[in-house]
Amino acid sequence: MSKQTIQWYPGHMHKARKEIAEVMPQMDLIIEVLDARIPYSSSNPMISDLRGDTPCIKILNKSDLADPIVTAQWLEYLELEEGVKAYALTTQQPSEIKKIPQLIRALVPNKEGAHKVIKAMIMGIPNVGKSTTINILANRIIAKTGNEPAVTKQQQRIKLDDGIVLSDTPGMLWPKVQNPLSGYRLASTGAIKDTAIEYDDIGMYAAEYLCKTYPEAMRARYKLDNLDKTDIELLEDIGRGRGCLGPGGLVDLNKAAAILINELRTAKICRISLETPAMAEAEKQAVIERLALEGVKIKKRKPKKKRR
Repeated sequence: MSKQTIQWYPGHMHKARKEIAEVMPQMDLIIEVLDARIPYSSSNPMISDLRGDTPCIKILNKSDLADPIVTAQWLEYLELEEGVKAYALTTQQPSEIKKIPQLIRALVPNKEGAHKVIKAMIMGIPNVGKSTTINILANRIIAKTGNEPAVTKQQQRIKLDDGIVLSDTPGMLWPKVQNPLSGYRLASTGAIKDTAIEYDDIGMYAAEYLCKTYPEAMRARYKLDNLDKTDIELLEDIGRGRGCLGPGGLVDLNKAAAILINELRTAKICRISLETPAMAEAEKQAVIERLALEGVKIKKRKPKKKRR
């Protein structure tokens, strides 16, 4: 499997990025909705670059699909950044989502009072559940939802019942996903269009990662005896077991990949996380070193707080 760098940046995202950069300094608080299975890969670097001292709530959505042990690691890791609070939620539990206004007010105590409005901006890459979160908070259908990435295409302001004005933004990716592994994770969870990477390449990535990280679940789900194989051999075994055969008995890798990716996305294999904080740190450093060799300047991120 060759590692591809994804470039997928619809025109409305370029326009929205400029508008967000102008409006963000006026916000009292930023909410970033992440996919709990890929908190690093689904995080938009422009938020850390632009938010300054503005408090930030990071919501790890779809936590019901993610490995709970890894999610606990992510919550601790994300809160090492100054001014950040992290929570694992799922839109399958609306009562938990409706606690977000309380969290907002706790982080902006200087805005307590009957006539003081809190301005919050909610952001998230495509298909992390941002629009569903907004609809639950507003108690009505405001944001269009769907499994197809990039459904929201323009900014809008939503008044909540408790003196909070929420600025919705389009699902924002960035012009170029610099970490190839992040690209495969984004494709695996459906954050980018399935056409951004060859589908069988996504399947091979997923087969290799899952067999290494969740071997017992993969053995049980796909009746695999030997996991000590190449990525393409693993995907072929999965396809063969599910009857994905073409002319001459050859495995149809595209069909096998479609089955694997669908069952990954819906947690039919098991609750899966595709990255850990340790993986993210190592990969961020690798990207910095590679770009330094290419002569690309990287903005310094906010330092992490020391562990208490």
